[in-house]
Amino acid sequence: VYKNYDPRAKIIRGLAEEVFSIVGRDPLIEIAVALEKAALADEYFVKRKLYPNVDFYSGLIYRALGFPPEFFTVLFAIPRAAGYLAHWRESLDDPDTKIVRPHQVYQGAWLREYVAVDARREGAEEADMANIPVSNATRRRLAPFNFAGK
Repeated sequence: VYKNYDPRAKIIRGLAEEVFSIVGRDPLIEIAVALEKAALADEYFVKRKLYPNVDFYSGLIYRALGFPPEFFTVLFAIPRAAGYLAHWRESLDDPDTKIVRPHQVYQGAWLREYVAVDARREGAEEADMANIPVSNATRRRLAPFNFAGK
């Protein structure tokens, strides 16, 4: 979400239309357009100057290109990593740079003792993660391999 309209979102929206003209129109684009239109007219979003970012439409493009949703996080991160590195490199050349983004503060435990893998016990979080069902998209993608998902 941007405080000003992300100019890349307009470009990506046009690119999404171009991709759909080649691979077929994804019904989710209609929902995305309707959501964007509703958000741009809604008092809550207008008052706070909230706008969709580039990922709003790029996810639909990734879906149309056949990427499973499980890959989206990585696909969103790859171009950002290049941008972060470019920003960092520019900051090295500028003696007036006082702020370097992204700024991250580690919130975890400062020091932990190593526990060998065979000595670790399964925690509640790990048990919950083991029960996550396989998505329908993954089932479809793996169907040719006779995958019997959970």
